[in-house]
Amino acid sequence: MSNQTLSDRLANWMRGRNGADELGNAVVALSVIMLLINLFAHTRVLSLIALVLAIYACWRMSSTAVAQRQAENRAFLKAIGPAANLIRNPRETVQEQHDFKHLTCPECGQQMRVPRGKGKMRVTCPKCHSKFEANS
Repeated sequence: MSNQTLSDRLANWMRGRNGADELGNAVVALSVIMLLINLFAHTRVLSLIALVLAIYACWRMSSTAVAQRQAENRAFLKAIGPAANLIRNPRETVQEQHDFKHLTCPECGQQMRVPRGKGKMRVTCPKCHSKFEANS
């Protein structure tokens, strides 16, 4: 018998596999939400769907077709757009929304952020260098 711990054996088994990504995490979260809803609804359909979602998430994490799983994850992140940051790190996203205001350049549409609470300020777009005034 080898002297490897369970975590070492699991790490060796996961080598070359996809692991957890944003799509997998979203599927697990959806599965948990469906299970919580099912606590009140008591339907077999929700239980079955939650089980299928959990199995799909486990399959994605243990898949050796890493390039295909990464392409699926990129497509998922592109589809959800700005909400991707909220899925990746919800606490940091909420803190950033509290600390910064996001602006759009009226000339080129470039997104930028300015600190909140500074009052009226003159902003220079980093892309087209046009200047405009905005409230922070």
